[in-house]
Amino acid sequence: MIFEQPLSPNDILALLGNHVEFIGDKNSTITGINEIHGVENGDITFVDHPKYYEKALKSKADFIFLDKKPDDNYGKSLFITDDPFRDYVKIVKHFRKFIPQDTFVHPDTKIGEGTVLQPGVFVGRNVSIGKNCIIHSNVSIYDFTTIGDNVIIHANSVIGGDAFYFKRRPDSWDKMETCGSTYIGNNVEIGALCTIDKGVSTETSLGDGCKLDNHIQIGHDTKIGKNVLIGAHSAIAGVVTIEDNCLIWARVSINKDLVIAKGTTILATSGVDKSSLPNQVLFGSPAIDYRKKWREMASMRMLPDILDDLIEMKSKMK
Repeated sequence: MIFEQPLSPNDILALLGNHVEFIGDKNSTITGINEIHGVENGDITFVDHPKYYEKALKSKADFIFLDKKPDDNYGKSLFITDDPFRDYVKIVKHFRKFIPQDTFVHPDTKIGEGTVLQPGVFVGRNVSIGKNCIIHSNVSIYDFTTIGDNVIIHANSVIGGDAFYFKRRPDSWDKMETCGSTYIGNNVEIGALCTIDKGVSTETSLGDGCKLDNHIQIGHDTKIGKNVLIGAHSAIAGVVTIEDNCLIWARVSINKDLVIAKGTTILATSGVDKSSLPNQVLFGSPAIDYRKKWREMASMRMLPDILDDLIEMKSKMK
């Protein structure tokens, strides 16, 4: 998320209170706040696990919420706090407040020529919808969504809902507040009852020409390229990259942080736990090359006959 106006470290300290220690130049400028995989120069991010200290300190972020003083800060400005997650979320909630809406379509929505919104469509703040779109009944389009031209969204789909992101506490889960956005390209068709979550702090995107069947879940910060087809009941986790011209058939599950390379085909009911190579055809759970998987399945079907033969041979040897 980019702040509407640049901030100083003192602005952040004033919001958080005296429990935070700042190390760095107080005359520096903070331009945004982002989670680690989406950071740019001028951003604040956070880290609260030793596994990710070095990754955060070597990232593009210029400001970091951290729970200890590192041996080397790699030139970063640091906010030292006992709970980086809590303070990060506090900043997000301050600058991206929930604002209730009393109309179905926000009055500032930009709607292109020829676009039709069927009865019951909800459109939030900071939304732009292009030309010649059809948005069917009871679709909900959350704040900070951009939709291109010639897009069809079928009934009861939800575009731009909050990211599913929680931090484990001893007896509860703390919500990572969402402050990102959602982008839908041109000539996209989204089936009924689909859900596309906005980015935690950056963008979830669906490229030009994509076609989605019904009952599909796309997680936060996922980037889907052009002309990707996704079958019904598929579930794509957060921070996945799906490159151009992929075919993902029904009931496929894709784990987080993976790259599905250009031209990949994933056959129905597969579970993907590793990134793919270009133009691969995958099947199974965990998904592997479809020819190898089919050979495995054929071998498994032969096992009962093989066992019967072994038993018969053993009985004859007695």
